[in-house]
Amino acid sequence: MKMLPVTDNPLVIRTDFDDETAWQTLCKVVRAPVQDGADQFYAYVDFVDDNKYQGLSKQRLLKLVSDPYNHSFLFIADRLTLTHPEFPILVVDLYASRGREFRALPTQVQAIQNNLSIANMDFEEFANAVDKDGIFRGFSLAQ
Repeated sequence: MKMLPVTDNPLVIRTDFDDETAWQTLCKVVRAPVQDGADQFYAYVDFVDDNKYQGLSKQRLLKLVSDPYNHSFLFIADRLTLTHPEFPILVVDLYASRGREFRALPTQVQAIQNNLSIANMDFEEFANAVDKDGIFRGFSLAQ
């Protein structure tokens, strides 16, 4: 099996190829800037759209992480991501608790990538802020 590519940016790996429109929609939302007051934030990610990864589980993908892979996390666009109306992308920790996961709205990828890439926040902070259904939709004011 082909190892995951080593890139300058964290990966968004596609593992479901049943709905091209859903994939394109997800990519468009992740690429779009997110406005926070006067600031715009972008997700600096590289998309992996290779059907050699079709149907692979998180566990199998973890075995394909190249050494060195210079990022502490990766994003997986699996079947649930591409069939759920909110497109919750799987976020996987590669560092402190390798394999720990949560799902996030694609509009939150910018915040996750920006903060984890510069170690401004820890994976745990995002994982502990998911809603009851396990999806991170942003930090609530009550937190």
